[in-house]
Amino acid sequence: MRSNNQFRNLLSRTISRTATVALAIAIVFAVPVILSHPAQAQTFNIIHSFTGGEDGAVPRVGLTMDIAGNLYGTTFTGGGANGYGAVYKLAHKGSGWLLTPLHDFRGGNDGAYPSARVVLGPGGILYGSTAFGGAGNFGTVFSLRPQATACHTALCPWNETVLFAFDGSNGNQPVGDLVMDHAGSLYGTTSYAGYGTEGTVYKLSPGNVGWILAILHSFSFNEGYDPMGGLTFDAAGNLYGTTEFGPGNGCGGEGCGTVFQLVPSQSAWTEHVLYAFQNDSYGENPVGGLIIDSLGNLYGTTPFGQGRGGAAPIVFRLTALGSTWAFSAIYVFGGNAGPYSSLVMDSAGNLYGTTSGGGAYGHGSVFKLTPGGGGWVYTDLHDFTGGTDGGNPFSNVTLGANGSLYGTASAGGAFPCGGGGCGVVWEITP
Repeated sequence: MRSNNQFRNLLSRTISRTATVALAIAIVFAVPVILSHPAQAQTFNIIHSFTGGEDGAVPRVGLTMDIAGNLYGTTFTGGGANGYGAVYKLAHKGSGWLLTPLHDFRGGNDGAYPSARVVLGPGGILYGSTAFGGAGNFGTVFSLRPQATACHTALCPWNETVLFAFDGSNGNQPVGDLVMDHAGSLYGTTSYAGYGTEGTVYKLSPGNVGWILAILHSFSFNEGYDPMGGLTFDAAGNLYGTTEFGPGNGCGGEGCGTVFQLVPSQSAWTEHVLYAFQNDSYGENPVGGLIIDSLGNLYGTTPFGQGRGGAAPIVFRLTALGSTWAFSAIYVFGGNAGPYSSLVMDSAGNLYGTTSGGGAYGHGSVFKLTPGGGGWVYTDLHDFTGGTDGGNPFSNVTLGANGSLYGTASAGGAFPCGGGGCGVVWEITP
């Protein structure tokens, strides 16, 4: 089990990973049936450049869109005088966008350093988590709801409620995206736990007094551990996710990671490892979550490449074949800086995502994968320069109703934030 100091270094891990991908040396792979197209004719716009003040800084995760087209997100740092991160809303105003800070975290019991997207629940309530804070600084799950009366000031904070604070024995560092079921229960992952476990899958259910925690699964070294990417449901109610490490000692001694399934029964949830990444295969150490298509196929990503076991970053697919699952790398990235986040699929079956590094300028890219001809065609939609257009996106992509794409970049922008930039929110219109 990892030491207390190790799991309190999420910010350091983020900074280190950003530096690693920025310094990546491109290596070109020849991959059969996988084609590449240059950047498509799109319009790229910056709709907000973070200042490091009330609006926050370092947006590590993606955005959530409501039916009116408003965007909601979190920043890892910044937010008022506290610097523990913020939740914000972006709404159309005229031909542009207006950002409204909804909450700035104060540390302590309030929570600190949100590292996951917010989920939009019934009544317009937002749900999310913080990697730190709470009574023992092990992280929290929170809700935000609009003020009951109309707000007529420039800043209109929402009312926060801490639904649950982890204590180490029941989880630590909830960094993956939450998912909500039809009953209003929340499901998520913690990356470390303690007491012999290395991460958990949990369920939070609203009760008569407060929210009730149930641990659905605790991970161990011999099955895969450190689930960073959150969860996704299939139509039968099974849960799917990834672990960054384990089993075994490949990929630098920590294991190469897994894809797992949790199947519910009346008494418990049963875990199945669907795929374990190997030291000599494409892809290793998945950090992002999974998505599932209408046929039940799973899609995910791995961020790492040469230098971490000799594997290249990939987009992969898992297809159910009876009681087994067939794994395929549907796209292999040239270089060693791939996607950190989950993908999104449009109604035509195209996949969209971001890379944290690489691209024409070494600061990451936005890409599209189109199925056809027995393979997938890669299209480069935007290459970040690390300047005012942003750099090093760790986020996924959000699809708008008109085919527009939205996302964040953790660095760059118009404001320095210590020299690396405070980050941006971007839009790509067709």
